[in-house]
Amino acid sequence: MAEGQAPDTKKAWARVRHALTGRPSRGQWVVAALFLVLGFAAVTQVRATNDDDFAGMRRDELVTLLETLDSADERLTQQRAELAETQRRLQQSSERNQAAIEETRRAADTLAILAGTAPAVGQGVVITIEDPDGTVLAGPMLNAIEELRDAGAEAIQVNGVVRVVAQSYVTDDANGAVRIDGREIKRPYVIEAIGDSHTLDQAVMFRGGLADQVAALGGEVDVEQVDSLEVTALAEEREAEYARPAR
Repeated sequence: MAEGQAPDTKKAWARVRHALTGRPSRGQWVVAALFLVLGFAAVTQVRATNDDDFAGMRRDELVTLLETLDSADERLTQQRAELAETQRRLQQSSERNQAAIEETRRAADTLAILAGTAPAVGQGVVITIEDPDGTVLAGPMLNAIEELRDAGAEAIQVNGVVRVVAQSYVTDDANGAVRIDGREIKRPYVIEAIGDSHTLDQAVMFRGGLADQVAALGGEVDVEQVDSLEVTALAEEREAEYARPAR
């Protein structure tokens, strides 16, 4: 019995393979077309059923449904408005925070320049004091620094190596040398100051000022106004020993 069925089984598998891989016959095309028609009819029936759902509703039910939809639309509109307002406030807050950060950064930069802990660049003057007899000591140098400060100098360095700040001090040593913050300053003295160049020039050259004082001691002062001056010497950072922020 099993031997008699073997050829039939082979023929069945052959027909299956032919159906899967062979060219579709006219009958297969007809069957496929019928399936498409049935699918289209099913979709149409579903849509008709959905339309019938609304068609079978009473007028008051339709009114209630419309009111519900209107209420939902109003809630969505309000929520969108609230979200837009929240976004606007967050953006404004972000912009204010960014502005505060920028302002803090500018203030920190300004303080660093005034404290002498950062380099600075700007217009100013270059003052050269010739002292061939070695008679221009700490007194005239301190006067020069004070005159420049009073004239609005924002950054001062001497000989390119010493940054003059609020805590700076000028002294003479036993060998007749001038020291600023303990560091010896060689002659000739070159003072570079950033500020309004014309005002700083006048602070040095006015009658009875630094130029006249140095000339009386046998020296000479030359002032050059420059459009761009770079102060690179840095002062050491110092912590206040006695003073504390007032709260």
